[in-house]
Amino acid sequence: MDRVIFHCDLNSFYASVELLDHPELRHLPVAVCGDPESRHGIILAKNEPAKGFGVKTAETIWQARKKCPDLVLLPAHHGKYRDFSRRVNRIYQEYTDLVEPFGIDESWLDLTGTLHLFGKNPRALADHLRDRLRGELGLTISVGVSFNKVFAKLGSDYKKPDATTLITRENFRSLVWPLPVSDLLYVGRAAVQTFEKFGIRTIGDLARFDREALFSLLGKNGAQLSDFANGLDHSPVARASQLEPPKSVGNGLTFSRNLQGAEEIRAGITQLSDQVAARLRRHHMKCQGVSLAIRDPSFRDISRQQRLSAPTCLAREIAQTAMDLARQCWNLDSPVRALTVTAIHLLPEEEAGAQMDLLAGEREAKRQRLERLEGTMDAIRAKYGAGAIVPASAPLDSGRERHAPPPGGLNSYLEES
Repeated sequence: MDRVIFHCDLNSFYASVELLDHPELRHLPVAVCGDPESRHGIILAKNEPAKGFGVKTAETIWQARKKCPDLVLLPAHHGKYRDFSRRVNRIYQEYTDLVEPFGIDESWLDLTGTLHLFGKNPRALADHLRDRLRGELGLTISVGVSFNKVFAKLGSDYKKPDATTLITRENFRSLVWPLPVSDLLYVGRAAVQTFEKFGIRTIGDLARFDREALFSLLGKNGAQLSDFANGLDHSPVARASQLEPPKSVGNGLTFSRNLQGAEEIRAGITQLSDQVAARLRRHHMKCQGVSLAIRDPSFRDISRQQRLSAPTCLAREIAQTAMDLARQCWNLDSPVRALTVTAIHLLPEEEAGAQMDLLAGEREAKRQRLERLEGTMDAIRAKYGAGAIVPASAPLDSGRERHAPPPGGLNSYLEES
């Protein structure tokens, strides 16, 4: 028997939550942004009327206002969004214990074992969930219903807002295969560029392309994407209780050429620290320590770690600590083959916030501004890809990343457009 998988996506989540307190603005174009007072602030979310003017997530405020001069701007309240996200997932858990959040505004539900308790029609149950969230919380969702997670995700994206899309074994070729290959989960910009060279423009093109050739092009990821396009995703929906927070978050790089000198080592550390900080924010965690591992061309390794004076998820603070460790344990004129930066001694950001309250007000205000800035960088990457914005000092040819998260990860502070 086929599985019954839902993917539920809250529509225009940030904007929808803000408009609960401003119902008089519902008919107007509204956007949520990091700094409404700055014309260089970034759009984090927009409602349907704003989408009608072409306003896009991650563009600057001045760009958005060129398209829509009457755009209403509202500040973001991330604590409120996390609260609503928890409330929504508690409702989902009334229907199944297999609920897997995917970012702050999306979740997969596996209803294979519980559908009979609520009737045997998956579409009817999806419509019921939409009605319930609209009635109880004032929010709308789009629901994709399918026999695997990847197609369920495509279904929730297929028609918005407030819609149910059913993708079955019988209709997926006609429904899914004409879509752009970039719509497929975990297909990033680099993969799209590679696919274009071989005439792969749609999901159907990908499905029909030789699987072994894809393996040669992209390794295991290429073979996996071929399976996804052909409906062969068997990944399970994890229980929320199984999604334990990480104990550490680290990224490592083996560089295409050895780094030489303080500036090149600093550039490598900066790039890695930026990736680590973004992953911390995705998990709503902060670190209380940093570890640095250095490998020389002879494959000899050395590692050191250091406690921080205050918990952080800021790339610049992680990079500064890692660079301090490098100076303490390494001759900066010696060549470096690989670096690994790891955030250690993690704790939830809520607990970190309680500790931060003990700091001086001015220092805390500065840290909050920097966190908003780096959160904006997350927003740009979530929209345009991981390479859309990088530290200015990052190496131009950084080689092959060894310990990165899987492609397509969602930033917790940015809804999908």
